[in-house]
Amino acid sequence: MRNTLQVLGRLTLVLAIVLAGGFGLTAQSAAAQTQFPGYTAGVQIANLTATSAIVSLTAYNSSDGNQNGSPLNDTIPGNSSKTYFPISNVSAGFSGSIVVGSDKNVAGIVNILSSDFKAGASYVGRSQGGTKVLLPLLNKNNSGFTTWYSIQNAGSQNATVNVAYSNGVTAGPFTIKPGAAKVVYQSQEAHPNAVFAGTITSDQPVVAAVIQESNKIIFAYTGFRDTDASTTPVFPLVNANNANYITGIQIQNAGAAATDVTLSYTPTPGNGAACTETQTIQPSGSATFALAAFNATAPSPGTNCAKGAKFIGSAQVTANSTSQPLVGIGNQLLPNVNGEAYVSFSAAVDAGETVVMPLIMDRNSGYFTGFNVQNVGGSTVTVNCTFQNNARVVTKSLAPGEALNDLQLNQLAAGYIGSATCAGGAGAQLVAVVNQLKSGTVDKFLVYEGVKQ
Repeated sequence: MRNTLQVLGRLTLVLAIVLAGGFGLTAQSAAAQTQFPGYTAGVQIANLTATSAIVSLTAYNSSDGNQNGSPLNDTIPGNSSKTYFPISNVSAGFSGSIVVGSDKNVAGIVNILSSDFKAGASYVGRSQGGTKVLLPLLNKNNSGFTTWYSIQNAGSQNATVNVAYSNGVTAGPFTIKPGAAKVVYQSQEAHPNAVFAGTITSDQPVVAAVIQESNKIIFAYTGFRDTDASTTPVFPLVNANNANYITGIQIQNAGAAATDVTLSYTPTPGNGAACTETQTIQPSGSATFALAAFNATAPSPGTNCAKGAKFIGSAQVTANSTSQPLVGIGNQLLPNVNGEAYVSFSAAVDAGETVVMPLIMDRNSGYFTGFNVQNVGGSTVTVNCTFQNNARVVTKSLAPGEALNDLQLNQLAAGYIGSATCAGGAGAQLVAVVNQLKSGTVDKFLVYEGVKQ
């Protein structure tokens, strides 16, 4: 079950992080492979149950797979969350991965920041790995953006890992020890095009996290297991021409045959018109939606969306000619300022009657959050959203496909850090995306996916 941690299971958080100088390398060497000389990260763990959870965070070096430091043991009260930043149980300069164990059902997100705190991104930890993992969006020199990703072995034996890209390039084989991670840099690979997809295969279950970055902006997302794919994936938040924010949606075909995919866009009230976009996607390949469909000047055959018009809403695949399994990434971007990514949802797998958002903020060192909760079910539901240690309640009736948008700035309390829960009642099918934002001229925009309870 994607994005949900099993009771007495272990949450595999692929951090691919650096708490000091840069991947255990010199700053000059790291800068040659990435856009920033170093990284730091924090982990937010939410207890999805009503009783206290005992959690343990164990770190593993990416270089040798050995445990780094002692496990960090803690207790999280019922229906609450805790932030671990900085991560105190690892050595200076740590680069690697973290496994979170718990005796209760918990969820976790990772915030990864440049070491100078001028850029940041967020992604959700996985409860289980897969022997096939999909990466819908990878870049090399794409308008200044290049990717790198970390593959973590979530199994109990050494993993032999290979990567096949949609442009015919391959990487590996890599041997990765249990709990350890391997970082792969597209800057070191020979790619004939700037935008492509990747498919990871392994003889042990693995998880992966992708970092997309320019010299100003960091995006991040968690790779998909093939079992996470859907014939009709959902994207809860789409912006176009909204105070200069734009959205690009990258959809990957995880199947064996080409398919014609139609993405239907549904606006929130007063924020644009419903429209569709259709493209053909080859097996293992990907295609970019939304970006050109709403652009005033870019050619975009196959769409009836209003060019140059403002749009705020959601999207869902409504036609898939050969019923291929699909996964996707939604990139939100304010050009040259900030940006972030989130992963698509499968209504059948990821939607729930209740969704939890582990990190909610109001004026926390300037950061605040906002979320979109989408009804992906077939009937109207009433959604009630509550906040940890706060009396505020947000209630809205949502028609099928409609989303609730709520901004927490100046609504909770100055310095507020907590979690939120949105419930739709029996039979509801809800998914959510959370934006973390700090005003300014550098990349202080982070996004993660809500977790069904």
